Amino acid sequence: MNRARVSIFPLPGALLLPGMDLPLHIFEPRYRALIHDAMARDRRIGMIQPRGAGAVPPLFDMGCLGHVSQIEALDDGRFNIVLTGLARFRLVRELQVPTQFRQIEADVEQAPQEDEVLHMVERAALEQESRRFADSLGYVVDWTAVSQLDDTALVNGIAQIVPFDPAAKQTLLEADTLSERCERIIQLMQIVGRIERDGGATMQ
Repeated sequence: MNRARVSIFPLPGALLLPGMDLPLHIFEPRYRALIHDAMARDRRIGMIQPRGAGAVPPLFDMGCLGHVSQIEALDDGRFNIVLTGLARFRLVRELQVPTQFRQIEADVEQAPQEDEVLHMVERAALEQESRRFADSLGYVVDWTAVSQLDDTALVNGIAQIVPFDPAAKQTLLEADTLSERCERIIQLMQIVGRIERDGGATMQ
C-alpha cells in the first residue's frame, strides 16, 4: 500500500470500484471547489461513504480512489463528471485543512493488475439471482448484453447499481475477492427478495 493525502467526496449509497465508472452531478459549492482543486492537480478524488448524519459525519474505513475521466462544466458552475475507479484505500486519519472539502490520510492499495474470473457455477448463480431480483422490482434489463460482460464488469457493475443501503454497499466494497463480492451480492439479493415477498421495505 502507498500512504497518500486524498481529497474526498463523502456520499451515502455511491459505490465506486476499481475499473468501473461512476457518473456524478456536482452542485454543492464545497464539491465544486473539490473539482477545481482536483483538475488543477492530478484529477483524483476519493469516494467514501459517511457512516452517519450531520455536518461532518464520521466515515467508513474504506473507500475508492477515482480519476476524473470525463468532465462537463455547466454555465451555472455545476459539473457533470465521470469518475473511473483506480484502487481502494483505507482511512488512516482525517486531516485538519482550510479547504471547504474534507481531506484524509489513507493507505491506497495497488491497482488490480488483471481481471479476476468466477467459477462457472458462481457466474450462473449470480445471473439467476439477478434475474429474479430484477423481476421482483420490475426492472427491465437487456440480459443478452449482460451475458456478454466479463466477470469483473458483471459483479462490480451490479454492486454499484443495485439498490442496497449504504452499510450493505460497504460490505461489497470491502470484499477482497471477486468471488466474495459475488457471494455477498447473491446473499443480499435473497434477503431483499424475502423482505419484498413479506411486504416489507427494501434495503434502500
